[in-house]
Amino acid sequence: MAQKQTVLLVGGTGRTGRRVLGQLLDRNVSVRAIVRSVQKLSADVVANANLTVVQSDLLSLSAPELLRLLSDCDAVISCLGHVISLRRVLGPPRDLVTAATARLCQGIMELRPAAPIKFILMSSVSVNRPGGADTRRGMFERVILRILRGVLPPAKDNQQAANHLCDRVGTANPHIQWVVVRPDTLMEGDVSEYNLHESTVASLFAPNSTNMANVAHFMCELVANPQ
Repeated sequence: MAQKQTVLLVGGTGRTGRRVLGQLLDRNVSVRAIVRSVQKLSADVVANANLTVVQSDLLSLSAPELLRLLSDCDAVISCLGHVISLRRVLGPPRDLVTAATARLCQGIMELRPAAPIKFILMSSVSVNRPGGADTRRGMFERVILRILRGVLPPAKDNQQAANHLCDRVGTANPHIQWVVVRPDTLMEGDVSEYNLHESTVASLFAPNSTNMANVAHFMCELVANPQ
């Protein structure tokens, strides 16, 4: 019998995060969820025996408490993002995703787990892969994205979080195996067939769409699949 998995989830009350939480519980995964408001979760979800909820701001947790939550985890999933409103987009915290990613990864490295912990970061299609690997993007699109990162804090934050994983954690880290998931325009809908692409396949000005349920399904598959 396969050993039961344990996942630390942050951002589990957001639109996609709630779907990740529900699908993990449906898979009988043990979930530790750090949320700022338990009231955003339904009563039946909170009552699930496989769910442990910690009501707190991730960045306010003490170091020992964070290490306790990370201990014995097989994976960490971050669905943190910025609420789409003028005050939330332009106001603090402007580096929420980057700061959370850095703190979680630092905690994992302090634990020095015997087997690498998977770190799955939900991001945005606006984020560039390192080394100019998104060959579909032309110069004009790259300039527009650079401008967006200059004027919209969430766009800059998402890119910096991905850069942290690329540059600071790296691809040969013995304690962390990471992936950045970059969905295009998020839509409602049930889990359906979907395609995966390592690089962008659509223009920023003519985007594709992605069911949030499919994004959640893929992230859960990343946890479950030993490869």
